[in-house]
Amino acid sequence: MKLPSHFLFKQNDLLLKLLIFILCSCSSNKNKLCCNYHQFATPAVSTPSSFSLNYLSLKQLQLEGYLKFDNLEHAAKDFGNRCHFLPLAVLYPKSVSDISSTIKHVFEIGSKTDLTVAARGHGHSLEGQAQAYQGVVISMESLQTPAMKFKTGELPYVDVSAGELWINILKESLKLGLAPKSWTDYLHLTVGGTLSNAGISGQAFRHGPQINNVQQLEVVTGKGEVITCSEEQNADLFHGVLGGLGQFGIITRARIALETAPKQVKWIRVLYSDFSIFSNDQEHLISTQDTFDYIEGFVTINQTGLLNNWRSAFNPKDPVLASNFSSEGRVLFCLEIAKYFNPEVTDSIDQNIDVILSKLNYIRSTLFLSEVSYTEFLDRVHVSEMKLQENVSHPWLNLLIPKSRILEFAQQVFGKILTDTSNGPLLIYPVNKSKWRKGTSMVTPDEDVFYLIAFLSSAMSSSTGNDGLRHILAQSKRILNFCEETNIGMKQYLPNYKTKEEWKDHFGHQWEAFARRKSTYDPLAILAPGQRIFRRAEACEQQ
Repeated sequence: MKLPSHFLFKQNDLLLKLLIFILCSCSSNKNKLCCNYHQFATPAVSTPSSFSLNYLSLKQLQLEGYLKFDNLEHAAKDFGNRCHFLPLAVLYPKSVSDISSTIKHVFEIGSKTDLTVAARGHGHSLEGQAQAYQGVVISMESLQTPAMKFKTGELPYVDVSAGELWINILKESLKLGLAPKSWTDYLHLTVGGTLSNAGISGQAFRHGPQINNVQQLEVVTGKGEVITCSEEQNADLFHGVLGGLGQFGIITRARIALETAPKQVKWIRVLYSDFSIFSNDQEHLISTQDTFDYIEGFVTINQTGLLNNWRSAFNPKDPVLASNFSSEGRVLFCLEIAKYFNPEVTDSIDQNIDVILSKLNYIRSTLFLSEVSYTEFLDRVHVSEMKLQENVSHPWLNLLIPKSRILEFAQQVFGKILTDTSNGPLLIYPVNKSKWRKGTSMVTPDEDVFYLIAFLSSAMSSSTGNDGLRHILAQSKRILNFCEETNIGMKQYLPNYKTKEEWKDHFGHQWEAFARRKSTYDPLAILAPGQRIFRRAEACEQQ
């Protein structure tokens, strides 16, 4: 049977474009990787036949949005600025159907292709987790329809695209006098991105992380199925996706619980020189009813003029005593707390704050206060974060340490392994596990109270000094070795491991459920290859 001439022309046109694409991509792929990973780090280069199949088959997909096959360098970068995996294509979806059709297409090809698919939000991953070498990266920020839909009344919520930024949800919900209950410290992240991890900040001791405050999800599984899930409907998928590192499905829509929003914030910082006193005060504050709305802390080591630096945003309670305080050469612990309020109750809030502070044991000369709007407080990190993106790497390390071992950790790490904090903030604060939703994929220490410790370093790749990438990575390795050697019960937050055995150890007793969910919802291991938990080839061989 003779093929129509227009069909032959179309095929020849595709083949010509493919040839040009291959020639152009050969040189650009030479430096596709810069991560020193094992096993999953260096994906096998696609054979010409599989490469052609992948390219041609994707080109023929009928979509409302579009696939792009050139100038994809942005999808091979992230905030960590250490890993660069160039994809074959980037999908800019206009609808959930675009995402479903693409994944279903890859699933139906099966073992004939090695294509993988990664959802990319605002590009804030640290080590290539949202990248897909020679696969498809989905630009989730393109998925903006339908628009946010609010429900007001007794139990308010917002239905929102998973590609929406939290800062935009804040702005829109405040127009109705509402706001989400729990936040991350940085709001320019997508809903799907934070819910795939946990979403932790200084409100988590009261409301739990962000995965606690989602009521319903729409998810596209690794088979291309679009499934609505909640505690009552498809609960296994719902729990698995929350904190599931993108392994079981791509979140496309979420229903987020809201509460009445305050207008103003009393923002306070105080210092401690003794870690035991500092941690006791933090634990006291998260365990009482009459407390602050936000409780965090950070460590400073050998910082000159610390209190003078605060004066640009805070006012000292006692300027004379504060001016005589020296931070140079010392290990100090800052308690950072906030009370939300409305202007008509300012006097009573001030009195309440004085009562709470009177029960704490901070250094009295270091009390600094500020009053800002609710939006200004929640979005406080944005200006600093923009500066952090300027030609540096971010080898961040986030740990969860059980309460019973936190003093031991502090004594060994602060001032010994880590001798200064000039490369970036070091956050530390406790949370209550009892406030967290049970059954999710999120992994925490076994104890009810545990600490989040975040080493948020910035590194110069070319430097051989203390600000260099090599030095900071070696320092992180020493901290991790200490945790392992002492069996401290640490779990990593935003984990990144190189082998399946390490992942099994991370998940512990949750591994069996995690692996079962993978085989159920993404049996070919198509999704989130950048997490390096399951391999596409191994999954295909098992089918």
